[in-house]
Amino acid sequence: MCGIAGTYRWPDGKVVADRLTDTLAHRGPDGAGRYGHPVGDGEVQLGHRRLAIVDLSETGAQPMVSDGLVLTYNGELYNAPELRAELAAAGVRFRGTSDTEVLLEAWRRWGTDCLPRLRGMFAFGIFDERTGELVLARDQLGIKPLFLLRRGGGLVFSSELKALAAATGGSLEVDHAALVASLLYYWVPDSRCAFREAEKLPPGSWLRCRPDGRVDRGRFWNLKDVAAEGRERAAAGERPDLAAIVEESTRRHLLSDVPVATFLSGGLDSSYLTALAAREQPGISAYTIGFRAEDARFEAMPDDLRYARQVAERFGVDLHEIEIAPDVLDLLPRMTYHLDEPIGDPAAINTFLICSAAREAGVKVMLSGMGADELFAGYRKHLANLIALRYQRVPRPLRRGVSRAVDRLPVATARRGYRSVRFAKRFLSFADLPEETAFRRSYTMYDRGELLGLIDPDLAGTVDDVLTEHADVYEDNDLDDFVNRMCLADARMFLPGLNLAYTDRSSMAASTEVRVPYVDVEVVKAAFAVPGDRKIVGRQGKSVLKEAATSVLPREIVYRPKGLFSAPLRAWMSRDLAPLVREVVNEGELVRSGLLRRDALARMVAEDAAGQRDFSKHLWHVLTLEYWYRGATSGSGQKSSATA
Repeated sequence: MCGIAGTYRWPDGKVVADRLTDTLAHRGPDGAGRYGHPVGDGEVQLGHRRLAIVDLSETGAQPMVSDGLVLTYNGELYNAPELRAELAAAGVRFRGTSDTEVLLEAWRRWGTDCLPRLRGMFAFGIFDERTGELVLARDQLGIKPLFLLRRGGGLVFSSELKALAAATGGSLEVDHAALVASLLYYWVPDSRCAFREAEKLPPGSWLRCRPDGRVDRGRFWNLKDVAAEGRERAAAGERPDLAAIVEESTRRHLLSDVPVATFLSGGLDSSYLTALAAREQPGISAYTIGFRAEDARFEAMPDDLRYARQVAERFGVDLHEIEIAPDVLDLLPRMTYHLDEPIGDPAAINTFLICSAAREAGVKVMLSGMGADELFAGYRKHLANLIALRYQRVPRPLRRGVSRAVDRLPVATARRGYRSVRFAKRFLSFADLPEETAFRRSYTMYDRGELLGLIDPDLAGTVDDVLTEHADVYEDNDLDDFVNRMCLADARMFLPGLNLAYTDRSSMAASTEVRVPYVDVEVVKAAFAVPGDRKIVGRQGKSVLKEAATSVLPREIVYRPKGLFSAPLRAWMSRDLAPLVREVVNEGELVRSGLLRRDALARMVAEDAAGQRDFSKHLWHVLTLEYWYRGATSGSGQKSSATA
């Protein structure tokens, strides 16, 4: 796991590549390297920052140069042992034990045909000295990021967007359409980028630059096709052995020459992985979080900590408990800098603090349960959308009466919040809508009218563009299964756009690698071979995963109420962050620039304070967007705020 960067036929390529690589120092404190070579009328420059995980010796250093091929690579290949054996049998002689060398030799032998054979997480650039071609590639599911920028016949690329901004001297313009998308979702979709000229290489794809300026693109893996194949497997009566597949994926994800630990929230996903990991590595460490008692009470949060302790005791896990009582006024600008784009999920703070604690204890690698909810329909929104289909059969007059009654209920008093009321109001905001619209409204921040009322009227057209993009992605499938349509949309949008993005940035800010065994190509194939009526059974989401986990975990853990990997936002907003909210609403850059309307923000603050509606998540995202926008429009401001 590392940071990669480079330039291709770019002015001052060496200087720019050094600047890119320096900006990524937190991603790889164990080593740095750079390579340069002439290309046509210019040059290629490749940079690397190393976090040494497999083969800690110099034979794993990068950029790796071997017989005319040069590789700068970020990631881990979990099938490297099998690929190494196959290549060795074909006569390849390896100098070291790194998966970097395996990838380089696989490319030499198979070129782009090696890409669908790779099982892991990766983003890399590989240069061929003989042809002068540079190829960039990104893993199948978008676990690892790769940003790029093209001008004329030149290109720069990097693991992080902030590096591109630094390398171009602050000349990148904010893409207001991407900011509108971030307001809707509270994250920027993987198909968009917060700066106009920059882009994200799509998951499962590659890009080839040639010395004459031509650029080719290709796709080697498509989630839509995998889901369609899964449907055919299910129709043929195939039932994948999910327990065996998850166990095998977890075992592969433990491959490391340094200690590995786990996230352990006490919920199903992390508990299952931790139990499986503890079988392979007895006494493995795990990290969990708790909150200040007054915050948890105000937020009406479940007590996840007791479940984490129970799992740790049962499986002999060395559990480290971290209380999340952060100075959010200090952490907010710091996290905004590291997240690269405006991401309004406070779970990013949890991830950063857990990874920081693990790093201080000497842990470089952690396993996360990320991805299970998206693939196996574990979120409340999945069940809620199914219930909405039944709710729509209730007579309309009765539905109107229920809606009026719930609308009058408060979501909080001065001393405590009411989660059930928040859920009820959220449900009724989408329960009467058509399928795609209802699904979008079940997890996004605003409906069309609310979003139009919040932003600059000149940006109104971008709202429809963003909504149309969601509809296009959601409807682009060959599935006749409502639950799997939702899972496919989540795996294409929610997973790479939010959860994998903040996990990568937050963990790497602490110089820590997070691995995600559920977001594995074999697990994903199995997930879409499971019909939706086996994912949600009655009121149980992730039912098929729970069945698999019962062979390892006690039923009390498997069938406990869903936990939260979030933060007590209402408590923070009403206490720690209340002055900052007032400042941003009254004189923030978003308001002064005209991007957001002061009156709309003030209404949200008032309704939230009165306890009639819960706008804590909306306002948190406005704060993250404000800090990001200040940094993006002030050149060096973003970096200085992160290091203050």
